[in-house]
Amino acid sequence: MNKQNEIQELFEISKNTIEKSKSLGIIIEQVSNKIISCLQKNKKIIIFGNGGSAADAQHMAAEFIGRYLKERKSYAAIALTTDSSILTALGNDYNFNIIFSRQCEALVNKGDLVIGISTSGNSQNIINAIKTSKKNGAITVSLTGGNGGKLKNISDYTIISPSDKTPHIQESHRIIIHIICNLVEKYSKN
Repeated sequence: MNKQNEIQELFEISKNTIEKSKSLGIIIEQVSNKIISCLQKNKKIIIFGNGGSAADAQHMAAEFIGRYLKERKSYAAIALTTDSSILTALGNDYNFNIIFSRQCEALVNKGDLVIGISTSGNSQNIINAIKTSKKNGAITVSLTGGNGGKLKNISDYTIISPSDKTPHIQESHRIIIHIICNLVEKYSKN
């Protein structure tokens, strides 16, 4: 296969994953409505993930704090992946599996909404953080892929990208995040 054919094939795979993601419309709407409700009650959105999913968490928080498409009041959102001192201290003093749950223990309050992003659905530090957040009374959302992993059984809402390949799951997650941001901004009264 030459490189041009490979490029076209990769575009086709991505296109098919995005096309299949349309089937997630109901759960995306439900999560968007929960976020809107949370913000209207002056609660916050807390987002976290590892690697590319950490970047997605930061991207989503930036869309909420700044703006997606229109000028509006800032939404309360925090990405737990941005404080390198906290992440390295917790990883060093405890272990990597508690870097998010320890932050959730301190920051998540009843009625907040947390979003854990894990392409496999099996990242232990995301699982621990979702469990801690539930104990604190938060609404829990997971963005995953494949079969949803362990997160699908413990999260209140799980959006499962229709792929088992990390790059394509991440592509789907980015579009889902943009759709959620669009809906929240359009329909929120804040």
